[in-house]
Amino acid sequence: MSSEQKVVIVTGASQGLGAGIVKAYREAGYAVVANSRNIKQSADTGIVAVPGDIGERAVAQTLVDTAIERFGRIDTLINNAGVFIGKPFVDYTTDELANVLKVNIEGFFHITQLALPHLEKHRDGHIVQITTTLVHQALSDVPSGLALLTKGGLDAVTRGLAIEYAKRGVRVNAVAPGIIKTPMHPAETHEFFKGLHPVGRMGEIGDVVDAVLYLERARFLTGETINVDGGQHAGRW
Repeated sequence: MSSEQKVVIVTGASQGLGAGIVKAYREAGYAVVANSRNIKQSADTGIVAVPGDIGERAVAQTLVDTAIERFGRIDTLINNAGVFIGKPFVDYTTDELANVLKVNIEGFFHITQLALPHLEKHRDGHIVQITTTLVHQALSDVPSGLALLTKGGLDAVTRGLAIEYAKRGVRVNAVAPGIIKTPMHPAETHEFFKGLHPVGRMGEIGDVVDAVLYLERARFLTGETINVDGGQHAGRW
């Protein structure tokens, strides 16, 4: 494999947004190191599957080591893995808190910290967090305290890391989706979710993928969060 081929690590990569992001980067010519708990290796030798819980530091280290051993470099990190549990705040359990923190925060921390030294090497690295537009416009019909607590932190650290690494060759951005039509939302919920977006529809996986690829190509953009939410963040309607 040519050392000039760019390499992306994608977490939460087995289905939904993650699978769409993996496909898009492969079509753009990248080699991909893909992670989720139960991900399987495909026939595509340009994609290396690394199963495991990204909240475990050893799994994050294996992702980084695999990228370097197989492809010789890391150019982009997509922090897509996440847990969303929607319920009234007082109904969350301590087990749910621990689970959300482990994936959303610890997973981000481990893989980002371990990947950053490699992202700096070519002075053209890029990190993208997948957060949620609810961070910017909470909805009473969608109680989501733990998502706001954790994804809100990722939204803030996106700007912090963008400033910290601006002169070190790494851009850091985020995409904040609305409610996207993925396997996590059964068909019977779609009509309700359509009504939560001013444009009158749920988002498609391709809408989020397009935003991620835009950030990849927009070399003068860092510290930015793009809301891909059909106008939801703009206000009440």
